[in-house]
Amino acid sequence: MRRKIPIVFLLALLACVCMTMTACKPNEEKGVIRLNEVTHSIFYAPQYVAMSLGYFEEAGITIELTNGGGADKVMTALLTDAADVGLMGPEACIYVYNEGRNDYPVVFGQLTKRDGSFLIGRTDEDFDWSVLEGKEIIMGRRGGVPAMTLQYVLNQKGYFDGENITMNYSVQFNMLAPAFSSGTGDYVPLFEPTATQVVLEKIGYNLCSIGTESGEIPYTAYIATQSYINENADMLEKFLDCIYRANQYIKNNDYNQTAALIASHFDGTTVEDIAVALKSYTEIDAWMTTPSMTEESFIRLQDIMINAGELTEYAPFDKLIYNKIADKIGK
Repeated sequence: MRRKIPIVFLLALLACVCMTMTACKPNEEKGVIRLNEVTHSIFYAPQYVAMSLGYFEEAGITIELTNGGGADKVMTALLTDAADVGLMGPEACIYVYNEGRNDYPVVFGQLTKRDGSFLIGRTDEDFDWSVLEGKEIIMGRRGGVPAMTLQYVLNQKGYFDGENITMNYSVQFNMLAPAFSSGTGDYVPLFEPTATQVVLEKIGYNLCSIGTESGEIPYTAYIATQSYINENADMLEKFLDCIYRANQYIKNNDYNQTAALIASHFDGTTVEDIAVALKSYTEIDAWMTTPSMTEESFIRLQDIMINAGELTEYAPFDKLIYNKIADKIGK
């Protein structure tokens, strides 16, 4: 005969199980944000400044930073609860939204407002877009914002893959510099500090800013699932405020001073090289002053995606962009 378990015991057991499950979830640990970035670059300098100056600690936040190595991998980390917040291109949100997922991730803050790559060529030339005819450009991963933005610029300049130029999509983003260094392609888009390092090693020459040519677009943003945002709105407001403060620090301090501050985040890169990169990104106006995204810029991003053949119709701004927290920053 099966013994009846007292209701009080069942309730106590259930409470213990719930407490255990809650304690086991790292994303619910008080003050911890598991942040997965699409790549590690000085392009995201405000984030590293905030970490180095202790802004997050002051706000009661512990950042657990990991490198996803691509927007697709960062999004996977979000969807599998391996990360709380992803730093990546907003195009990843559009792809997931179009799949019909219920708790689809949304943008709650924008970090960069233009492409941060620089076109690197093999010769030190008085650059003009006409020199690209018949040449091979290493583009990066098809469907990624870097490749789509470069394609958009090239198309605007009259170049089309297979007609008067070769657009090589076979090289992953993190392998662009090694591929170019080994002899692949005539031109390659590289972010800092890699662009400066390639130039200093006399492997290539910095010819122009892709971001200046493409104009403003919401290039990199902080993204999380709607459920995570709803449960952690106060902490995410503090998080964005730390990024805002760090951006102000960069604007108001010497490049060398800021470079020395974040040098520990870039082993193998000299303070001088970091300072050059910071100067380059400041000059092209790479970072958002406040983290709210505009609908106009979101539409422009989708123009670029449609041009690349990765999107057939526009996604709704009010569904994918959550500015309620970002609108409070810097006021």
